Amino acid sequence: MKHPLKIVFAGTPSFAAQHLEALIHSHRSITAVFTQPDKNAGRGRKMQASAVKQLAQQHHLPIYQPISLKEPSAIQTFQQLAPDLLIVIAYGLVLPKEVLDIPRLGCINVHASLLPRWRGAAPIQRAILNGDTETGITIMQMDKGLDTGPMLTKASCAIELTDTAETLENRLITLGKDVLLKTLTQFEQEKEIPFIPQNEENACYAKKITKEEADIHWEQSAIQIDRHIRAFNPAPIAFTTIQSERIRIWKASALPMETQEAPGKILQLSPNGIDVATGGGVIRLEVLQFPGGKALPAKEILNSRRVFFEKHCTFDTHHYSHP
Repeated sequence: MKHPLKIVFAGTPSFAAQHLEALIHSHRSITAVFTQPDKNAGRGRKMQASAVKQLAQQHHLPIYQPISLKEPSAIQTFQQLAPDLLIVIAYGLVLPKEVLDIPRLGCINVHASLLPRWRGAAPIQRAILNGDTETGITIMQMDKGLDTGPMLTKASCAIELTDTAETLENRLITLGKDVLLKTLTQFEQEKEIPFIPQNEENACYAKKITKEEADIHWEQSAIQIDRHIRAFNPAPIAFTTIQSERIRIWKASALPMETQEAPGKILQLSPNGIDVATGGGVIRLEVLQFPGGKALPAKEILNSRRVFFEKHCTFDTHHYSHP
């Protein structure tokens, strides 16, 4: 290593915090941390610091929380910090050109997809929803566009048929930390890093996930609904309604069988789950949650709430949103 880099880090959720932790443990010089302002969260709507802020506080790192980076004061702060490199991971604020131009080595972003596929806010969920079999980590040089800059490094991993957004994110965090540290070593050794432009023809956008979007559409196939449930676990959790009760579905499995029954019709109740007709095949609901209760296996739910799921019942097929 020729010389330590002065690094400024910008990020907000746990995904970003775990990368910051890897940087700290690798004894990199983190001169400042930027994260979004504290927000109301939880049932009590209490002010809560981001995962990145909480970690930065534990390690006594300087913390900045501007509402916007377009404000002159925020730009001036970056100028005063004069970093060699800015690392941005799921920060959530737009970086104007004035900020992008400040670091000597530019700004790099760790993105949870194989760019140019799934640019944007929710690449992990969109990959599962779409039935992708592969995703990964891309480290890119940031420019004024949304995840459009030239790529430095890529690393891929498989998407398993049982992956939830949480399990896939955990694997991508492990992958991302490794790739980030290796990329930093290249910067530190002043090696030439090839910048590979993205192919715009292959670009697609991963729009932000909304709570309304988690509504299950029984007209979809069992395979699509299974992806839907896995993509929205652990948040915002897929849901449906029956007898005016909104029920969250945490886990399900598409069954290798067909049915002529109407989508949403409950076909069978068993200790293994609740079998439901869909627009293509049958899906078994395995872990459910009633309002105010815990997520429980179907067997326990049926012991106390069987009346909600008798064979003549059908899950509602009206929707809060449309895909």
